Amino acid sequence: MNIFEQCESNIRSYCRSFPVVFHRAKGAIIYSESGGEYLDFFAGAGALNYGHNHEYIKQKVLAYLDADGIAHGLDMYTSAKEMFIVKFNEVLLNKKQLDYRLQFCGPTGTNAVEAALKLARKVKKRPGIFSFMGAYHGMTLGSLSVTANTNIRAGGIGTLSNVTFMPYPYGFMDSFDTIQYMESVLNDISSGIEKPAAIIFETVQAEGGVIVAPIEWMQRLRKLCDEHDILLICDDIQVGCGRTGSFFSFERAGIVPDIVILSKSISGYGFPMSLLLIKPELDIWEPGEHNGTFRGNQLAFIAATAALEYRETSNLEQDVKIKELFLENFLYQKIASISDKILIRGIGMIWGIDLANFGGSGLAKDITTRCFEKGLIIERSGRNDTVIKLLPPLTIDMPSLKAGCSIIEAAFSECL
Repeated sequence: MNIFEQCESNIRSYCRSFPVVFHRAKGAIIYSESGGEYLDFFAGAGALNYGHNHEYIKQKVLAYLDADGIAHGLDMYTSAKEMFIVKFNEVLLNKKQLDYRLQFCGPTGTNAVEAALKLARKVKKRPGIFSFMGAYHGMTLGSLSVTANTNIRAGGIGTLSNVTFMPYPYGFMDSFDTIQYMESVLNDISSGIEKPAAIIFETVQAEGGVIVAPIEWMQRLRKLCDEHDILLICDDIQVGCGRTGSFFSFERAGIVPDIVILSKSISGYGFPMSLLLIKPELDIWEPGEHNGTFRGNQLAFIAATAALEYRETSNLEQDVKIKELFLENFLYQKIASISDKILIRGIGMIWGIDLANFGGSGLAKDITTRCFEKGLIIERSGRNDTVIKLLPPLTIDMPSLKAGCSIIEAAFSECL
């Protein structure tokens, strides 16, 4: 028994899938203490869109530390926060003609989800929230209440109220209009479901199994919210920050959510950071009404600003489109062709190989385990963990991307 098994809680998760001790990482490669090299198709669960220790971002952080820059500042005015706000507005909001105020929350995505739900209820003076089947929004009680997985909800006995789960456009599209169903529920005074304050959704359900919402569905969802005076909250924690191509994943639908939740890769370097984008008329908070000791991570501000600078000069969005095409071709030609039981879904640089038709999670687990043995870190998601999820850094070079895909192909060949 190692020191981790001896002293760390049974709550341990990812280390069970990747049972080695890591100590160094660069780009898309993680190194173990024993000298092993592993290609990273996991990217910190989406927190490392720019890869490990991105050189440009790292140098900005080191320079700030070397100058004894403010390391902790609560929500006080600091030069680091100022630089980030200026750059975020300049590069993103102004260019995309989006009018949002920024609220810096506690350091994790789940805290921003909590803030979004609290604000929506405060604005609309209604307790209810609509979420979706397959959704994942976090593990604290508020965010857990809008997370669909019943296994992880089990610990919140008696506290997960005022949320109604609606069908996501997955498994229903040929025979069931999910938007029309919500419309019917809202219009029927005998539905037993009251009008919610907000509807929270993901444009791509990542943990739900890489399920991509159709553009028309998102547009109709926006219209539904407008017609019924309901706020639309977009959780862009995992699939935002360029993961689907454009910086915000909802851009492809031409919609503007009322509240946008960002975390994970917004910091650019894996530093804890989360924030809300709020339409100005919704910003009715009283000072300090939602706070937190670490709601102003200064190192994250520096890294996030550097990441936005890098996006400007690197043509990253176009690069993602090129890699998206490669992944799509590889998955359909090399993997889907193995068996008609294999389903492929994805967009940008998040793709899923759905093996649910093989029954249970055994095959998906065998394949990801074999991938790890061959030097590739890749995880599972979806119902019963039957979906192998490809989530490499956006900055991964093509030789490394191809090498990782070759390992996946070899693992499929061996396990099937």
